[in-house]
Amino acid sequence: MDHTPRTAAAVDAAREYGPALLVALAAGVGAVAGSFAAVGRLPAFVAAPVARLVVAVTPDVVVRYSILLLGDVGDSIAFLLALTLTALLFGVVVWAVRLAATAADGDRLDATVAGSVLALVAVLVLAVGLAGDATSAVGATVGAAVPLTLAALAGRGESPDAAARRTALGSIAAAVGLALAGGVIGTRRTVSAGDGTTTVPADSEVGRLLDLARERSLAVEGIEPLVSERFYEVDINQVDPDPDRDEWTLSVTGAVENAGEYSYDDLTSMPTEHRFNTLRCVGESLNGMKMDNALWTGTPLMQILEDAGLQGDYVMLRAADGFYEEFSVSALRNGFLAWGMNGADLPRGHGAPVRALIPGHWGEINVKWLTEIEILDEEMEGYWEERGWHGTGPVNTVAKLHAVNRLDDGRIEVGGHAYAGTRGIERVEVSTDGGDTWTDADLSEPLPGDDVWRQWVYRYDSPGTQHEVVVRATDGTGTLQPEDERRAFPNGPSGWVSRTVGA
Repeated sequence: MDHTPRTAAAVDAAREYGPALLVALAAGVGAVAGSFAAVGRLPAFVAAPVARLVVAVTPDVVVRYSILLLGDVGDSIAFLLALTLTALLFGVVVWAVRLAATAADGDRLDATVAGSVLALVAVLVLAVGLAGDATSAVGATVGAAVPLTLAALAGRGESPDAAARRTALGSIAAAVGLALAGGVIGTRRTVSAGDGTTTVPADSEVGRLLDLARERSLAVEGIEPLVSERFYEVDINQVDPDPDRDEWTLSVTGAVENAGEYSYDDLTSMPTEHRFNTLRCVGESLNGMKMDNALWTGTPLMQILEDAGLQGDYVMLRAADGFYEEFSVSALRNGFLAWGMNGADLPRGHGAPVRALIPGHWGEINVKWLTEIEILDEEMEGYWEERGWHGTGPVNTVAKLHAVNRLDDGRIEVGGHAYAGTRGIERVEVSTDGGDTWTDADLSEPLPGDDVWRQWVYRYDSPGTQHEVVVRATDGTGTLQPEDERRAFPNGPSGWVSRTVGA
C-alpha cells in the first residue's frame, strides 16, 4: 500500500500547524513563568491549584512508593508535573483561540495578530480563574505576550517557510528564557511571614535556652548542633498555604460545651512557654536526614480544650491545606500550639501562623497551618491513616550515624543523633567490629524537655583495616531499639544503623 500521500499530508500539516503549536506552548510556559515571577511559590501562583489536583488524584500506592523510593525527588517530580500541566493548559487555550481567529479570517497576518490579542485576553481570564489574584494574572499575561509578540514579528518580510523556521526557533528560545528568568525572580520573591532572621536578646528566656543548646552541643564535624540549622519540611503540598496572621482564626467545634474561635492575638496573649521539641519524619530512610530539633514558643493545647469543656474522647486537628489528623484526648495532654520557632515568628514552611506539636509522635501528624480543633465522640482515621500509614503511633527509637572523621592523632571519630520520642535516650552503644563487641558512646547533656534528641560521639584507634561500625540506642525505659531493619511503611523505619569505614 502506498503511504506517500498520507505522509505528504502529515508533513504539510506539520508545516502549517507546527509553528503555531510551538508558539502556543511557548506562551503557556511564559504564562506560568510570568505568574511565578510575579508572586513566587505562593497560593496565588497559577500552578498552585493544579498542584493540589495532582496531589488529590495521585493513587495512594503511588504516593507511598514515591515516599519510599524517591523521597524529596518525588516531590520535585510532582511539582514539575503540575507546572507542565499548567503550561499545557494555557498553551491549549492560546492555540485554540488563535486557530479560531485564523479560520475566521483569510488574511493570515491580521488573523494572527487579532488571535494573539484574543489569546492574551483568554490567558488573563484563565489566570484569574486559577489564581484569583490580579498580580499573578497580569504576570501570566505578560509572560504569554512575549512569545506571541515574537511570533507576530517573525513573519514580517519573510517567505512562509523562513517565517515558520524563525517562529519555531524564537518560540523555543522564548520559552527557555522565560522559564529561567521566571524561576530566578520567583524564587527570590517567595517570601512569607516569619521566614526572616531575628536577633534574640541574650538575657531573654529564649536567648538563655538557645545558649544552653549551644553549650551542650558536641563539637563533632558533620553533625548538626542540638538546635538544627536546617530543619526539614514535609507536608502534602507542592505550594504551601500562606494564611494572613491578622485574618487567621482557630475554631473549636464538635462535642464541647463552649464552641469558640480564637484570633492570633487571643492565642498569643495566653500563658507562653518555650519548649525544645524534636520531629522525625515517618517516611524517611533509617539513617536519613529528616530528624531535627528546635526551640518552639507557644501555649499548651489543653488550655484550649479545657476552656471549651470537653465532651468527647477524641480530637481532630484540621489545617488550612485540607490536612487532618485525629488523636485521643490523652495523647494531647502535653500537646502544644506553637507560633514561634528559635526566637522568631513561626516560618510559613513550618505552619505559620500556628501549628500543633504532639510530643512522641511522628513529625507529619504535628499539624501545620492549624485552623480547627474538632472534638469527636467516636474515633476516626486521619489523613495518613486512611492511606495505610500509622503516623500517630509512638516514634521509633533510633541512633543515627552521620559523621565519620579522621582526627589528627590518627583516631577515628564517629557521631550522630539519637532519639526515642518522650521515652528519652539513656545510652548509645557503638561496635567497630560489625556487632561482636560494644562500647558506650559519649552523650550530650540532655536539654530541658520530654521529647528531645541527644547527640553522641565515639572515638577509637583505627584497626588499620576496613571495618563495619554499628550503632544502637537504649531509650529511657531501658528498652534496646530493635535490631531487625524495617522500611518506613507503615510504622516508620527501625533497625540498627551500620556503615563501612575504610582503614
